[in-house]
Parts: sequence; C-alpha cells; structure tokens
Amino acid sequence: MTPGKTTIRRATSADAPLLALVGAASFLETYAALIPGGDLAAHCRVKHSESEYERFLGDPNFALWLVVSDTGAPVGYLVMGPATLPEERPRPQDLEILRIYALTRFHGQGLGHQLMEAAVAEAAARGADRLVLGMYQGNTQALMFYQRQGFKIIGERRFQVGESVFDDHVLARSVHSPRS
Repeated sequence: MTPGKTTIRRATSADAPLLALVGAASFLETYAALIPGGDLAAHCRVKHSESEYERFLGDPNFALWLVVSDTGAPVGYLVMGPATLPEERPRPQDLEILRIYALTRFHGQGLGHQLMEAAVAEAAARGADRLVLGMYQGNTQALMFYQRQGFKIIGERRFQVGESVFDDHVLARSVHSPRS
C-alpha cells in the first residue's frame, strides 16, 4: 500500500494528542534499535506526552507544524523554538529545530523539505539569523538531508535517554541564505 496525499499545517492547541502520538511513534521507529526498551518508553512518556506538546503550543516562542495523511492520521511534525543547544558562539537571534520527523512510510515525498521551508519562513519573519539543531551522529541519512537544506556542522553535544548517552552533531544554517 502506498501512502496517500498529505497536508502540512500549523498545529493548534487541539493537535496536542496528534503530536504526542506521532512524536512517540517516530521516536520509537527511529531509535528502537539503539535505545533499551525501558529507557525508550520512559523518554516517550515524558518528552512525547500530550502535556509536553500542550506546553509547546501554549508558548508563543514555539511554532509547530503537523503533517496529516488524507485520512487525518498524524504522520510527521516539526517543533521550532528558542535555541538551547550548546555551541561556541551562541546568538540570541537563533531559533532551534527541536524535532522534525516523518514516519518512514511517508519519506521521499518532500515532507522534510516542506517542513523546513515553513520553519525558515517563520524564523525569518521572527527576525532570526540562524536555525540550529542537534542530531544523532550515527544517522547519516538525516545528516545528508540537513546538508541539502543548507545546514553545516558547527559543534557537538551529548544527548541522554535514560542510561544511554549519544554523541550528537550540532548544525546551523543561515535563515537568509538559500539552501545548498
């Protein structure tokens, strides 16, 4: 079965349950082979809870987009907010892509690019200079995607899920220059 048409729209407060569902599903799908099950489940219960997405949606410093299938099922999303990533030269005008995912079945449809375009446009409208993000160093497919979107590696960070600690790249791109 091939995936049907999808729609990307700005998330509203009513979307917290859908964001929590696709957030947990995409995190599980991406990291189930790397993170022990108990740690993975605990992380999803906290970081992908409805209340976490309600917090994001209730804060005007955050912007969220939701991708829904033609049946209305959540299949992807992006969360952007104030930058918190460690890096050598923090800039107060930076915004961070905290989460961007699409379920694997929906890869290859340009959803990531469309979500990133929405985030760049919003960041420019907010007066941001750069977008930054952190990503697992072992995810070469994601790194290639981000590089196509104009991101460059600018540093590293450690990311902990339960007892598991991962090395992440920190990437950045100018909001004002076109992607490469």
